[in-house]
Amino acid sequence: MVGLKPTDVPPTNGVKILGAGAAACVADLVTFPLDTTKVRLQIQGEYKSINNVTSPKYRGVFGTMVTIVKTEGARSLYNGLVAGLQRQMSFASVRIGLYDSVKHFYTNGSDAITIGSRLLAGCTTGAMAVTMAQPTDVVKVRFQAQSNQTGVRKRYSGTIDAYRKIAKQEGLPGLWKGTLPNIIRNSIVNCSELVTYDLIKEGLIKNNFMTDNLPCHFCAAFGAGFCTTIVASPVDVVKTRYMNSAPGQYGSALNCAFIMLTKEGFTAFYKGFMPSFLRLGSWNVVMFVTYEQMKRAMMLVKQSWE
Repeated sequence: MVGLKPTDVPPTNGVKILGAGAAACVADLVTFPLDTTKVRLQIQGEYKSINNVTSPKYRGVFGTMVTIVKTEGARSLYNGLVAGLQRQMSFASVRIGLYDSVKHFYTNGSDAITIGSRLLAGCTTGAMAVTMAQPTDVVKVRFQAQSNQTGVRKRYSGTIDAYRKIAKQEGLPGLWKGTLPNIIRNSIVNCSELVTYDLIKEGLIKNNFMTDNLPCHFCAAFGAGFCTTIVASPVDVVKTRYMNSAPGQYGSALNCAFIMLTKEGFTAFYKGFMPSFLRLGSWNVVMFVTYEQMKRAMMLVKQSWE
């Protein structure tokens, strides 16, 4: 068997919550440049329509990354990393760490778990996580959209400065800007990500294609990342545009989506699709593989202590 073997005792809720947050932080450290690239590509059409720019500044995933490094330095690829890690510790620990518990709650502890129960659990933990962690997501997106180019005035000098300025200039509701589209987006993401991973992993093991090991976790995570990108990209683009917008630029998230559709066409909802897939696919692989191994490692340590 590749990796650590499953322990005889199932992981506790505390192990799942801590493991999910830590694994998500590891995944963010690995894939953050792709996330920054995705954000820049998603907001590019917005700047073109506002400033009447005819030629796009960024072209393609790797072209965008090269442009950012050349004009702003490599550190710009990690703009908003601190807020991103804060987000994952408060966000992933809830939406992923509590998923199994909520899933069993909806089935009253029964072993017969339906797809409906899985979907309900994904929506529930996704909505709970967004409600708690929305300010960290707003700050992360603002930082990723911010240019570090010489001569360009920065909106925020640091993470604390961003929280302070947003609260001062836009009020506390500014820190929860885009909560509704983010709840919708993350409920969709959580369902497609966790439920797809759950079903693929379960299918591979039950049909004896694979055992409960690293290759199985890798395949299930990759499939989950692909499905999630297709389903969640439109809502993700609207969320990014709306959260990064100036006060009064859009009346609501629906207004933002309508303006995108009328000015840029339907394809605008899939701007940054390739970096989204590269990011979500690689993020899922790193996160789920790390999460599965961390749960087992922590349970082994816990059992040795006891």
